[in-house]
Amino acid sequence: MTTELPPPLPPDAANPHPVTASSHLGIRDLLAESITALTARPARTLLTALGTVLGVAALVATLGLAKTAGNQIVGRFDELAATKVSVRPESGGFGSSDRQVSVIPWDAGDRLQRLNGVVSAGTKSDVDVGGDLARAVPVIDPLGQTAFQIPVLAVSSGTFGALRTTLDTGRIFDDGHDDRADNVVVLGTNAAQRLGVSRVDNSPAIFIGDQAFAVLGIISDTAREPDMLSAIILPNQTARTLYALTAPAEVHVEVDVGAAELIGTQAAIALAPNNPDRLRVSVPPSPRGVQNQVEDDVNALFLLLGGISLLVGAIGIANVTLVSVLERTGEIGLRRALGATPMQIARQFLTESASLGALSGLIGTSLGVLTTVIISATRDWTPVLDPWLPLVAPVIGAVIGLLAGVYPSVKAARMEPVQALRSF
Repeated sequence: MTTELPPPLPPDAANPHPVTASSHLGIRDLLAESITALTARPARTLLTALGTVLGVAALVATLGLAKTAGNQIVGRFDELAATKVSVRPESGGFGSSDRQVSVIPWDAGDRLQRLNGVVSAGTKSDVDVGGDLARAVPVIDPLGQTAFQIPVLAVSSGTFGALRTTLDTGRIFDDGHDDRADNVVVLGTNAAQRLGVSRVDNSPAIFIGDQAFAVLGIISDTAREPDMLSAIILPNQTARTLYALTAPAEVHVEVDVGAAELIGTQAAIALAPNNPDRLRVSVPPSPRGVQNQVEDDVNALFLLLGGISLLVGAIGIANVTLVSVLERTGEIGLRRALGATPMQIARQFLTESASLGALSGLIGTSLGVLTTVIISATRDWTPVLDPWLPLVAPVIGAVIGLLAGVYPSVKAARMEPVQALRSF
């Protein structure tokens, strides 16, 4: 008697709900799992993100303030240094021979004033008074020091405008005083204090040696050539008559913004058309170079601080992710038992750490931009930010979080399901 065995059941009938070796876990599922894990302990998540937030904020604020400060300095550079041109003899100077110094004519200011783009121009020279002392009283008091060794300068009237001097009281001498070689002076504020002259409405006089001079005014500041503040300033022709000044030593020119290069090529020809090569014209460097140098200096100083903060933030994210792996050992074992692959486990924790880093980057970027705007507003600056910076900074935070989560993710992926379930 033969017994017939029933036909084998199809696989689906024998096991309608098989457990596959690898289940699909999409990006949306990964993000949902990451958000759930991060919001489970919000206080710890915020404290963990704090290091990366500070690092990204420091990075954004540093680059923003460096850019802003660089543009601000360039603006001031355009207002002051970029509008200054100076002319000196090619070889020689203050101690040069008469033949060399005489290349600069006495009417140098008037000649340069005719050039298009020149605002004001004037000459300036040191005057050798033969060791005479300056004093504000006609008689030297033997019991007290009333005479001083004070530098003496000879200038033309246009020099005050070219050097941007600020008049405190009185007036400066004009071309009439210069043409007549009048015995008049203008005092720098430091020289006036040493001589005890504080006002000119009572027609004070000072003496250089035995020669008397009427004080016309006192200058309180100068944007260029600060040595004028400590000097006694004479008209050119007065110094020429009394102290045998042979010729001006240098010429200072105030030009319009953007005209420095043009004036630099024309000044020597205007002053010495027969021998322009004997004059050396100094023009300001490019403001773009100054801006780049300032940005580089500020960045080098503060980017290190931002990098340290980012390192601290990365360590914090790595530490908390590792603790999270240890706390969720049972969950990892259960997921592995249900078919999750080691790669899926690693992706889950990498997504969590990268999400935390990206969130930190967004918050840090906002704080950095806000810091740049606030500091610029308090300094009356115009905030300047590279357009790529607010976009790249959150990516940097995400990369920091991703790198910080590599080791914890690998550790989670290497857990054996049976061992993980035992600790559940």
